[in-house]
Amino acid sequence: MFRFNRPKSEAPAPAETRTLISAEAMDPTRVLGELLSRTSIEGLLEGALAHAATILGGTVKGYAVLRRGQDQVVAVHGYPKTLVGLSLAGPWAQMRPRILTDGSKELYEKNPSSVYAQLDAAGMREVQSSVVVPLTDKGRTLGALMLDRSSAGAITPQQQEAVNRWAAVVTPLLGVFETRDEWRQAARQITTALVEAVESQDFDALGHAQQVAEISQQLGRSVGLSERDLEQLWYGAVLHDIGKINGEAGHASIGANFLHGAPMLAEAQKAIRHHHEHWDGTGEPEKLAGEDIPLYARIVAVANAVAHNQDPTQLRAQAGKTLDPRIVDLALKLPPR
Repeated sequence: MFRFNRPKSEAPAPAETRTLISAEAMDPTRVLGELLSRTSIEGLLEGALAHAATILGGTVKGYAVLRRGQDQVVAVHGYPKTLVGLSLAGPWAQMRPRILTDGSKELYEKNPSSVYAQLDAAGMREVQSSVVVPLTDKGRTLGALMLDRSSAGAITPQQQEAVNRWAAVVTPLLGVFETRDEWRQAARQITTALVEAVESQDFDALGHAQQVAEISQQLGRSVGLSERDLEQLWYGAVLHDIGKINGEAGHASIGANFLHGAPMLAEAQKAIRHHHEHWDGTGEPEKLAGEDIPLYARIVAVANAVAHNQDPTQLRAQAGKTLDPRIVDLALKLPPR
């Protein structure tokens, strides 16, 4: 098995706590810390949907829509992830709180038949009632939460008010995540510019780091890394050769030292330091072998080999010697570049 840590799933709330709007459920401070620890807008809205479903009680599914030119599904709770990225019109268009008692009729009426198959596959024809929860902040209309119940039982005005209050607390956090995304993008641009400046000393190397980063991201998704993990992997991959600014010898260790003052990139630092370790223990700098080599380093090593050589036969020959054989297998399944 690949060695990496996954976040533990939260246990579902007991039925008796889901069927009541308790003071605890209505208190947003109980989960704000957990939401702020999320690493993306999708993660934030998944958590917001889950808590809103708890407030309503019963069997509730939901999806979050943001206005990005078109209204687009960006997160789901209970529904399949295949809905994420889908552009939809819907009963949230006027951005006012509503309780719908005619199921998903309005959703189907407002959208072309070309999306019906996806909606049907998600089970949206079985919806009996819904709550439209607008996401507005200081007059800005950002999107909406849609909470759907397929089981019998009316949604009360008190429940609607509770989820509206919850949305009013969550919506300002979207601005926090937008700012995080802007800073993340700026940090990536600065990092890429630095790497390109180093690569420009050797025209044969131009674009190599970016290529390794792209392949690493594909491999990281193949082994199931989270978005937070993929962010660390990106930095480890794009900076894997940054130590060459001081020459070829020992560049992996030198490059890792560049991140010494960035504890939030500790895993990326390990990827840089150990991407020249070999699966059979003959590499450097510490002669680590097998799964003692950090996972990100093993991924970067394979991505580096793919970027240097597109020949599958030569890549296969390194499996079990210099490279992790399981990651090599994943690399061989990637689309040709």
